[in-house]
Amino acid sequence: MMMTEYHNPVLLKETVDGLAVKPDGVYVDVTFGGGGHSREILSRLGPNGKLFAFDQDEDAQANALDDSRFMLIPENFRFIKRYLRFYGIKEVDGILGDLGVSSHQFDVAERGFSTRFDAELDMRMSKKNELNAGRVINEYDEQHLKKMFFEYGELKNAAGLAAAIVAARQEKPIRNSEELKQALGRFLPPHRSNKILAQIYQAIRIEVNQEIEVLKEFLLQTEELLKPGGRLSVISYHSLEDRLVKRFMRNGMFEGEPERDMYGNFEVPFKIIEKLIVPGEEEIAVNNRARSAKLRVAEKNK
Repeated sequence: MMMTEYHNPVLLKETVDGLAVKPDGVYVDVTFGGGGHSREILSRLGPNGKLFAFDQDEDAQANALDDSRFMLIPENFRFIKRYLRFYGIKEVDGILGDLGVSSHQFDVAERGFSTRFDAELDMRMSKKNELNAGRVINEYDEQHLKKMFFEYGELKNAAGLAAAIVAARQEKPIRNSEELKQALGRFLPPHRSNKILAQIYQAIRIEVNQEIEVLKEFLLQTEELLKPGGRLSVISYHSLEDRLVKRFMRNGMFEGEPERDMYGNFEVPFKIIEKLIVPGEEEIAVNNRARSAKLRVAEKNK
């Protein structure tokens, strides 16, 4: 399968530029996918450079690159430090992350990520994950569903959505996307149904894959893994992710502010290298999924 068919990488040049690749450096692409960003990093590495990539999706692993400088680790990037240590790597020069769902995951109906298809409720980024969308919808209690839709989907009518699901599944289990849409029909006015469904699916997907917890765990490990002067380059696609990335790069925390000394100064692990970067109109015209992408780049303080 060709990379261009699998996933069209967003902000390809800008994201890899953010790493300031050194020819003999060690780099990590934590969201390998179709290998677009990894190929670009390898094109800038010399013979002694090294690139490690992570992807928990079994489909992505078929895209592994045949290059002696490259190693694909088929695991969730929340375990980045553990697996790099296994390969004898304690520090790296740069880490790249392209968060969210790949084009391939959206386009394969049976994966259940897209609102366009009538598919079983799955949404697992790894088939090894025991929790899927069907279990979330049919087994979570009403309060848990409400919290999920409110926090991860940023839906104001989260309580109504949760109550409608609980009422519908008392009649029969909700097995596929069409049955979920029917259960939530009164919350899906024709002129706004696509947007609302996207928020609903986002909330379920984040819950199934523990995306917020994974992102926090990953970011905290980058502080220890990056060498002084090492770069962190991250693309996010919704406000929940971007808020965490922004706050972490700004002050090394997800909430609150760092403690200041008696002079009002405080130390932070990173400095911001680039202002927020977003795709231009030309890239969005070619790849509509780029429209919500936000790239942030930071450098580990020396």
